Amino acid sequence: MIKGLGITTVWTFDQQRTKAFFTEKLDFEVRSDLAMGDMHWITVSAKDQPGVELALMSLDGPGLDPESAEALKKLVAKGVLGAGAFRTDDCRGDYERFKARGVEFLQEPQERPYGIEAIFRDDNGNWFSLTERSEELDFSKDFG
Repeated sequence: MIKGLGITTVWTFDQQRTKAFFTEKLDFEVRSDLAMGDMHWITVSAKDQPGVELALMSLDGPGLDPESAEALKKLVAKGVLGAGAFRTDDCRGDYERFKARGVEFLQEPQERPYGIEAIFRDDNGNWFSLTERSEELDFSKDFG
C-alpha cells in the first residue's frame, strides 16, 4: 500500500548551486549528499517536513539519453516547468524574506479562491507556487 510521496525530482544544471539556493535562500535542510559512482545524489527538504525530499537531479547525469537530456535542458532553461507548490503559513512574510535573499518572483502574493499565492523560480528556471491556504481549505489539519 502506498503511504505517500517520499522523493520528487527537481532538475538542475548545477547540483551544488541548487543545493545552496534551497538551503540558503529557502531555509531547507540537506537530507542526503552522496557520491554514487558517476552521479551525485543530493536531496533537500523543508525543515518541518523531513518525510518529503526534493532530489536535485543533474541534467548532465546518467539516466537520460542525449536527445532527452537536451530537450529537458531547453524546457528547464526556458522556465516552463512547474516543479510543485510549497505550503506556508505566511505567504507575504516569506515573499518579503525570500525576495530580500535574491529569489526571483514571477508573481507577488495575490488573493486566490484557495488562499494567498506567490510564484517564484529556483536558480535553474523551475517555478514553484508558495501558497498560504485559506482556513476553510486547509486540509492538512485533517490529512497531514
